[in-house]
Amino acid sequence: MNNSAIGVFDSGIGGLTCVEELINLLPNEDIVYLGDTARVPYGTRSRETIMSYARQDIEFLKQHNVKMILVACGTVSSVLSFMKEDPGISVSGVVQPAVKAACAATKNNRIGIIATSATVKSGVYGKVIRSINPEIKVVGKACPMFVPLVENGYTSPDCPPARYFAEEYLEIMKEEEVDTLILGCTHYPHLSELISQVMGDRVTLVSSGAELAKYALNTLTYSDSTADREESGNIELYCTDSEELFSENVEKFLGKNINAKISKCSLKL
Repeated sequence: MNNSAIGVFDSGIGGLTCVEELINLLPNEDIVYLGDTARVPYGTRSRETIMSYARQDIEFLKQHNVKMILVACGTVSSVLSFMKEDPGISVSGVVQPAVKAACAATKNNRIGIIATSATVKSGVYGKVIRSINPEIKVVGKACPMFVPLVENGYTSPDCPPARYFAEEYLEIMKEEEVDTLILGCTHYPHLSELISQVMGDRVTLVSSGAELAKYALNTLTYSDSTADREESGNIELYCTDSEELFSENVEKFLGKNINAKISKCSLKL
């Protein structure tokens, strides 16, 4: 047993999709979340800048006595293999869990990936998918406007700007007849209702953040590292920009009754 916290970070509020699933799957675990809202989005940055930001995020979480770090950011996950391993703590990204779920779900061997520009350019999802099944056709599409839409609360299926960009971005997925679509950025599940409407009921959506939370459950259970407390765990949520706006988004995406400590912190900006 291990009562240390689970650390989670993202470039903004997208990683709350992972936190939500962690609360459902592991309600007795303490969770420390960092949303680097002052520098969102990461997906338009160079690989070197993304790696620099990620190291700062990881160092922040390590100061909070975490037993594992979940990288709930598709952009950072796409460059994890280029970062030096930290032997002191497990650091896991969204790519492997999401790919395994998608490969298990597809029936016609056509998988779509929507993510940030940096993630799509890295080609990491395609490489991992083909390592599992080289027969699968992979279709990638960068959706740069999705992150700012989510960060500013424009997520309703009835929102004209959100629907405009969703229909434009997803046109290629419909043309290629993908039957499984990986939401490769953890912001995107906040648009899942709209995305599902555009793609149709026959297309399976895979939430990378939710799959990462399932991975955490399996890993902690297998290693006998789950918390042994009976009460609900403590939730600490940190942001690097407006605490007020962050709190509004937390309430919107995790619910009004979420019992969490919300604070602003400073990184090397």
